[in-house]
Amino acid sequence: MPFQTQLASTTDPDKKQMLERLDSAVTASLQPLQAAMESKAADEVIRPLAHVLLENSKDLLADWLDKQFGSHITENSIFSLLPKYWEEEYHKDMEALNVLPPDVLTRVSEYVPEIVEFVRKIVSNGYGYESNGSVYFDTSKFDSSPQHSYAKLVPEAVGDQKALQEGEGDLSISAERLSEKKSPNDFALWKASKPGEPSWDSPWGKGRPGWHIECSAMAGSILGESMDIHGGGFDLRFPHHDNELAQSEAFFENDYWVRYFLHTGHLTISGCKMSKSLKNFITIKDALAKNTARQLRLAFLMHSWKDTLDYSSNTMESAVQYEKFMNEFFLNVKDILRAPTDITGQFEKWETAEVELNNSFCDRKSAVHEALCDNVDTRTAMEEMRTLVSQSNSYIASKKSAKLRPNRMLMESIAAYLTNMLKIFGAIEGSDPIGFPMGGQSQSVDLESTVMPYLTVLSDFRERVRKIAREQKVTELLQLCDVVRDDMLPELGVRLEDHEGLPTVVKLVDKETLLKEREEKKRMEEEKKMKKLEAAKKKQEQEMAKLAKMKIPASEMFRSETDKYSKFDETGFPTHDVEGKELSKGQAKKLRKLYETQEKLHNEYLQMNQNGN
Repeated sequence: MPFQTQLASTTDPDKKQMLERLDSAVTASLQPLQAAMESKAADEVIRPLAHVLLENSKDLLADWLDKQFGSHITENSIFSLLPKYWEEEYHKDMEALNVLPPDVLTRVSEYVPEIVEFVRKIVSNGYGYESNGSVYFDTSKFDSSPQHSYAKLVPEAVGDQKALQEGEGDLSISAERLSEKKSPNDFALWKASKPGEPSWDSPWGKGRPGWHIECSAMAGSILGESMDIHGGGFDLRFPHHDNELAQSEAFFENDYWVRYFLHTGHLTISGCKMSKSLKNFITIKDALAKNTARQLRLAFLMHSWKDTLDYSSNTMESAVQYEKFMNEFFLNVKDILRAPTDITGQFEKWETAEVELNNSFCDRKSAVHEALCDNVDTRTAMEEMRTLVSQSNSYIASKKSAKLRPNRMLMESIAAYLTNMLKIFGAIEGSDPIGFPMGGQSQSVDLESTVMPYLTVLSDFRERVRKIAREQKVTELLQLCDVVRDDMLPELGVRLEDHEGLPTVVKLVDKETLLKEREEKKRMEEEKKMKKLEAAKKKQEQEMAKLAKMKIPASEMFRSETDKYSKFDETGFPTHDVEGKELSKGQAKKLRKLYETQEKLHNEYLQMNQNGN
């Protein structure tokens, strides 16, 4: 079987592990189907088993069908239908992630004339040559030119056949392809199409673009002879970006096609490199089913763009906690700003606490700016913002403990700054001046300003009811107020926070978060209850054990320990050990203390019984 041959010949450990998983899945789903067919089971039994087999073996069958019938394809339209579907899916995913659309979107199939012209000019400039219907870039000729240099990004990778194979595919180093090249380092600008491959007319016959030329021709047609920033993954430095540079500078006859490259780190899944070929990937839809777009964005912001990011439960939990931390701060500031005051009351004198917090605010803003200037270091920027929130929370707590209101203007300035930074990072959408918007992106009204007046009335009424209930000792009313807070309002996305001696805080929080909080609170209360019961049980057992011990007279406590002592005096005190040897003074002294303690306990027991009678 071809698959078994492929499995046996695969040496890459990750790929071999993937193939072994595929083999196991197919085998596991094939066995019950074979058994059902041999026993001549009914169709309703065989059909679901066949469906499972087809699902588990679709990748294996796709490769086999491509090898068997791929060369029969002659119509180019098939190569545009599938990309069109996935492009549509891509745009939907980007919109769901709150990623801004590009100004220009280029498709290779629409740029074939430009690509052909790009290749033709490289050849006419002396840096390309035709061979057997294909066109190759002459790396030696380019590198020997005084104004050019090949592999500027990774010069040590020149000649690395493994890197070429990973970048260009197995066809690039096949014996047939190598024989067409002047040097193994030369790469294809235009490939003669084989049966079943897409093809277009060109001066060199039917063919298709090489991998690197697509990017150069499309980017060059939009941006011209030079661009400031070129992005891409770290693994694309060689051969892809080095070859892009070479062929573009050969076309434009310059040495500055790209001013700066930004090479991003890899995304790994639980420590393993994400790769479609290894079937080790998670789709954006799958990721969004577990976390929100904001949480995914925060996870990326909390890591350096140039380092590897591991997508795991720990990574996402850190992002979720960061979002919760920031959101609680925004909700607290909104509560502070809702307190009624006149215009002059907004401008309160700054005491030492306000001056110190404002100084830290200025320092944190400078630190965020410096971090972003230092290679767009969002990780440090996010930590500086976290520090600012922690300091602000401490300030708010100190004011509330002193029954004082935090300074409105200072709190508003800090919250507005943090909101603006998160908007710049794409973690907040909408026009809300402070905090995360309520109701999602599709919310057509300002939910907070619409419902908060009604919630404030409800909260004030409940607070008055609670005050009367406490004064009149009406427990049932207090319980009803707790039901409103703990059971009813969370279902509507409203959290009430009662603080002794302070007004109740009203916060709009998404329903899912509140319901999770409620379940967690119930779980903790249940745990507390269980611990209390266990402690009571343990205490009861200890008391019973103590009572049982108290019942024993001191004269009897050692007589049962015949494995330790052999002789006793008239009071039951041991005098000789089990071997008949007289106890030393030290041993006797220790035992005497135990004897006297037991004598005291037993006397207490006798006293208890007398009092009871």
